[in-house]
Amino acid sequence: MVDNDLLLEFDGLIARLTINRPDSRNPLGQPGDGARFRAAADAINANKNLRCVIMTGAGPAFSAGGDLKAMRDKSGYFGGSPDEIRDHYRRHIHGIVHAMWDIEVPVVGAINGPAIGLGGDVASLCDIRIAAASARFGATFLKVGLLPGDGGAWLLPRQIGWSRASQLFFTGDLIDAPTAREWGLVSEVVPDAELMSYCETLAKKICVQPPQALRMTKKLMREGTMASFGSIMEMSAALQVTLHQTDDHMEALNAFFEKRVPAFKGR
Repeated sequence: MVDNDLLLEFDGLIARLTINRPDSRNPLGQPGDGARFRAAADAINANKNLRCVIMTGAGPAFSAGGDLKAMRDKSGYFGGSPDEIRDHYRRHIHGIVHAMWDIEVPVVGAINGPAIGLGGDVASLCDIRIAAASARFGATFLKVGLLPGDGGAWLLPRQIGWSRASQLFFTGDLIDAPTAREWGLVSEVVPDAELMSYCETLAKKICVQPPQALRMTKKLMREGTMASFGSIMEMSAALQVTLHQTDDHMEALNAFFEKRVPAFKGR
């Protein structure tokens, strides 16, 4: 556990990360959130036995986004001079986003309800997103006189294309779960009651993979969003050579020829 506002639970090869402010629809960007998410990411990365994280929100929402009441009252991170507010964004609110980006193992997002604004950006940082039928998605920053300043301007065009990202940003409209699936924002839509069991089954499939190769694959994909094709090919060669030297690689080959399930040990 990080603290009561952000729960981190380990269960063997799988961790569960839960935004735990259900009474207010799990708002983000409150004092301490950057440090909470950083502590969770560091704990996840330090656990070399871990192979997958399931992330969700407590109650009926994934996250309704930033704390509008604090914005209205100019309190918390939204008080002070412009320079102070900018520093708060960079160190604390953006700290949430950077911490999520830095998680080394695959993150399955169990999007159990509305994922709006900053909440939608955090959902977008999950590697695989599975939506409950009741989930809704929106980038409603302009509706409150702001811009998509939490990473969504970089994330969404890469995930759903320029036109659809523009539509979400410029209209502030919400889309339902089937539309999110059609647009490629989520992989699957499942009944609300089946969401966690579906995500747990998916996580278990991920967990059978060799842990070093799993983390390196996610790293390579992350780098691929920014680096040139040539750079990624060079990085691929270097990482592949490393994996060729592992015990898990030989175990995978032996298991294939012996027609048995491999037993990976992360070595």
